[in-house]
Amino acid sequence: MTLLITITILLGIIVLARLMTIVQLSSELTGSSDSQEEQVRHNNSNGFGFIVFMVLGLGLFIYMTIDYSKHLLPVSASEHGVGLDKLLNINWAIIGVVFFITQIALFYFSYKYRDNKKHEAYFYPENYKLELIWTIVPTIVLTTLIITGLKQWNGIFSEKENSMNVQVYGYQFAWITRYSGPDNTLGKSNYKLITDDNPLGLDASDPAVKDDIYTTGNEMHIPLGQELKFQFNARDVIHSAYFPHFRAQMNLVPGMNTFFSFKPTITTAEMRKITGNDKFDYVLLCNKICGVAHYTMKMKVVVDTPADFKAWLKSQKKASEVKAAPPVSALNNTANGSNSI
Repeated sequence: MTLLITITILLGIIVLARLMTIVQLSSELTGSSDSQEEQVRHNNSNGFGFIVFMVLGLGLFIYMTIDYSKHLLPVSASEHGVGLDKLLNINWAIIGVVFFITQIALFYFSYKYRDNKKHEAYFYPENYKLELIWTIVPTIVLTTLIITGLKQWNGIFSEKENSMNVQVYGYQFAWITRYSGPDNTLGKSNYKLITDDNPLGLDASDPAVKDDIYTTGNEMHIPLGQELKFQFNARDVIHSAYFPHFRAQMNLVPGMNTFFSFKPTITTAEMRKITGNDKFDYVLLCNKICGVAHYTMKMKVVVDTPADFKAWLKSQKKASEVKAAPPVSALNNTANGSNSI
C-alpha cells in the first residue's frame, strides 16, 4: 500500500506539472505566440513521458501480479476444477500477451510519431491483408476457447453414474444440507410444510424421506472420491452456492431446482499440508447479495475419507426424526412433484 500511495503522489505531481505547462502554453497561443520550437519541445517531453509511463506502468503491473499471487486460491480440490484452472490460465496467458503488445505499441507509436516538424503523417486508409489477419486470427483463437469451454461445461453438467444426491438449501442467512439415504433418493418436500422442527418442509408421508439425513449445523461433510450431485433450493430470495476451492457455483432460485456435480479429490487434511496452513478449511459461501447479513452466510466444508464420512453421517439427524406433517396431497393448492421447496 505504501508503494501505491507513493506512486499515486508522484503521478499527481506529474499531472499537475503538465497542467501548468498546458495553461502556460495556452496563454502563449492566445497571445499570438511565436514559438514553433516551444511546441516541438513540449511534444518531445510528452513523447518521452509516454515511454516513462509505459515502463513504470508495466513494471508495476508485473510486480503486483507476482506480489498478489500469494492471495490466489490453492490448487483445485475437485476433478473438473483442474481442467477449469488450465483453461483459465490459457485465457490469462492470451490476454496477457495481447495486453503487452497493444500497450507497448500504443505508447511507442505515441512517442515515435509525435509532431516534430521533421516528417508528416502518412495517409494510410486501408490494408485488406492486415484487416484480414486481425479478423481471422482472433476469430480462430476465440472459437477454440469457446469450444473448449463448452466441452468443460458439458462435462460438469453431464449425468454421472453412482452419484450421491445432496441437497443444499439456502435461506437468510444460513445453509442446511440434506443427504440421500441408502435408496440414494431425496424425499419430497414442500414449502407449506416448513416449521421450526421441519425447516426443509419434508413430507413425512413420502417413504423416500425416511432414510434422508440432514444437518442444520454450520458444517458440511463430503467424502473423498465420491461423485456428488447437488440439488440447490432457496426459501426466500436468490442465493448463490459458491464452493471456491472446488471451482463450483450455482444459483439458488426460489421455486426451482438447480443442480451441479463435482468429485472431491483432496481431503481437508491433505489441503492443509499443501497450503502449509493448519487452520485451512474449505468453505461454502453465498455469492449473491441476499440481504443485510449476506456476509455471514458461510458454511465450513470438510472433505473426509470415505470411512470418516460414514462415521460422521451416522451421527447426524435423520429425517425420520422430523415431527409428522400432513401429506402434501392434503394441502390446498400444493405444487405437484418432488422437491418443490
